[in-house]
Amino acid sequence: MTAIPMFIFRLFFQTIPLALGQVWANKTRAMLTALGIIIGVGSVIAVMGALNGMKTFVLSEFETFGARKMWIWGDVPDAKQTVMDWSDVKITTSEARLLVDRSENIELVTPMCSTNEDVQFGKTTQRAVTVRGMWPEWHIIDDRDVIFGRRISRIDDEQHRQVCLINEVAIEELNLDADPTGDYLRVGGRRFLIVGVLETKEVSAMFGGGEARSELFIPFETSKMMNPYSWTFCICQVTSPEAAQDALVDAKFILRQHRGLSGEDEDTFGVQVLQNAISQFNGVAGVIGVIALVVVSISLLVGGIGIMNIMLVSVSERTREIGLRKALGAKPYIVLLQFLVEAIVLCLIGGFIGLGIGYGLVSAGRFLPNFPLDQAEVPTWAVALALLSSVLVGVIAGMFPALKAARLNPIDALRHE
Repeated sequence: MTAIPMFIFRLFFQTIPLALGQVWANKTRAMLTALGIIIGVGSVIAVMGALNGMKTFVLSEFETFGARKMWIWGDVPDAKQTVMDWSDVKITTSEARLLVDRSENIELVTPMCSTNEDVQFGKTTQRAVTVRGMWPEWHIIDDRDVIFGRRISRIDDEQHRQVCLINEVAIEELNLDADPTGDYLRVGGRRFLIVGVLETKEVSAMFGGGEARSELFIPFETSKMMNPYSWTFCICQVTSPEAAQDALVDAKFILRQHRGLSGEDEDTFGVQVLQNAISQFNGVAGVIGVIALVVVSISLLVGGIGIMNIMLVSVSERTREIGLRKALGAKPYIVLLQFLVEAIVLCLIGGFIGLGIGYGLVSAGRFLPNFPLDQAEVPTWAVALALLSSVLVGVIAGMFPALKAARLNPIDALRHE
C-alpha cells in the first residue's frame, strides 16, 4: 500500500474513530468546551438569516412601491432663495410632455398635484381628504386600476370634467353604496360625479404609509382649475429598472436645456429614482452584514481559546499514552495528527450543533407576529463559512497542543506521573 492511500486509510479508520472515542469518553467536558463554537456558529447562522430576511422584506417593499418609478419636482437652489420662489421652479405640463417625448428611457409620465379638501355625501362629511389630480397614465404607473366603473380618461382631463375616483376606504367613511358609481360628492364646494372605485393600495410605513385613509382622484386640469397654485410634480415610469440611471440622466439634460441652465447653474429641480435607493440600501446592508459577522465571530475566537486550553489539558492527561505510542514506533506526525484531528472533530461537532440552533432561531423568527422575517432564509455561503470557520478554529486551536504532544520525548513521557 503506497503512502497516500495508507495515510487516508489511517485517517478515516483509525485517527477519526479515536478522536470520536475521546469526545464520547468525556461528553460533558467536550460539550462545555465546544460551547463557544456552538454559540458562535449559531449566532452566525441566526444573524445572517435574519439580515437576509430583513433585506428580502425591504426589497419587496421597494418592489411594491415601484422599482420603475422616477420622481421629479421643482427645487429652489440655496443660492437663489432670495430671488426665486416655488412658483418659478414647479414642474409644468409642457415639461412633463417633453420628458416622455425626448427620452427613450421614459415610457410614461403623469404630472401630479395634491390638496386636502372637505368631502361631503349627504349628511356625512369627511374632513381633509387627500384629493390628487393626475393624467390617465397614472393608472399604469401606480398599478392602480378600478374595481367598479371606469378610469379617468384623457377627455375628462381635456374638458376639465368634474369627475372623480375614490378608494374602498372612502366608501366606508362616507357611508356610500357598495358600488357608488353614478353618485355625486361635494368636493371643496364643487359637485363631482363618481365614475369609478379604486382598490386601496397599502403603502408600507417605511415609505410614509400607514393606516389606509380615504383617497380621491380627479383629472389633473380639473385640479389646477380648482387650485392653480397647488404644488406640481411628476411621476415617470422608466422602461426597466436597469434603465433607471439613464432615465435620470435624460431627465436632467431635458429639463436643464428647457430651463436654459448653463453648465455652472445649479439644478432648479430634483430627480429621484427608486433604483438609486435600492442600490444604497444594498450597500448599507452589505456593511451591516460584515460588521455583524465580525461581532458574532468573536465567540468563535473565544471558543477556539477554550478548545486550545482543553487540548493542552488532554495532552497532560495522556502523556504516558503518548510516550507508549511513540515507544512502539508511532511517528511524531501521527501523534500530531491525532490531537489535531481531535480538535477539529470537537469544533465540527460544535459547528453542527450550532447550525441546528441557528436554523431553529431563524425558523422561529418566521412565525413571530408582525415581524418582517417571514421570508428569512440562511444563505448557503453562511453555512459554508460557519463550518469552514469551525474547521479553521480547530486547526489553529489544536496545532499548539498537537505540536507539544508530537515533541514529547518518549522516555520522559513514560516516566510522567
